Amino acid sequence: MRSAEGPPHKTFPVTVSREYPPAPLVAVAAVVVDGEGRILMVERGRPPSQGMWALPGGLLDLGEPVRAGVAREVLEETGAEIEIVDLVDLFEPIHRDAAGRIRYHYVVIDFWAHYRGGDVAAADDVDDVAWVSVAKLEDLPMEEETRQVVRKAHARWRQTTGREGAAPSCRSG
Repeated sequence: MRSAEGPPHKTFPVTVSREYPPAPLVAVAAVVVDGEGRILMVERGRPPSQGMWALPGGLLDLGEPVRAGVAREVLEETGAEIEIVDLVDLFEPIHRDAAGRIRYHYVVIDFWAHYRGGDVAAADDVDDVAWVSVAKLEDLPMEEETRQVVRKAHARWRQTTGREGAAPSCRSG
C-alpha cells in the first residue's frame, strides 16, 4: 500500500475480536455504481449482519490509508476494481446483547465509487453479490442506514453523469 507521505508501507490486519471488542472498529465500504446506475451489493456471510445485504467493505488494516482500504476490501469481497470518487457518509452500527453490553461496534466510512472492471463474484466473507437498481433496494433485507447511504451516493452519481432528473432504474438485478 502507498501512503500519502511516500513509498508503499506494509499494513497489518486488525486481529482484535470483532465480537465484544475493546474499542470501536474502523471499517470502510463503497457504494459502487456501474454505467447503468446499478449498485454493487453483497449478502453478508458472517455476523453481525449475516444474511443481510450490505455494501462491500470491511475493516481497515493498521497502517492502511482509508481509500486504499476501501479499494482492497471491495476487490477482496467482489472482484470489482473501482475508482473512488468521494466520501458519502459515516455509518455507526452498534449492536448490543440482551444484557445491554456492546457486542459489535463499527465506525464505517462510506465512499462512492465507479466500477472500472473485474470479474464480479462472491468471495471472502460474503455469500452472494448482485448489481441492484436503486428501485429494488426495498426488496432486499438490509439496514435502513445502508439504503440511505446508497440513495445519497446514487443522487451524486446522477448529478455528475447528467442524469439529475432521471428516475432511478427499475431494471431488476
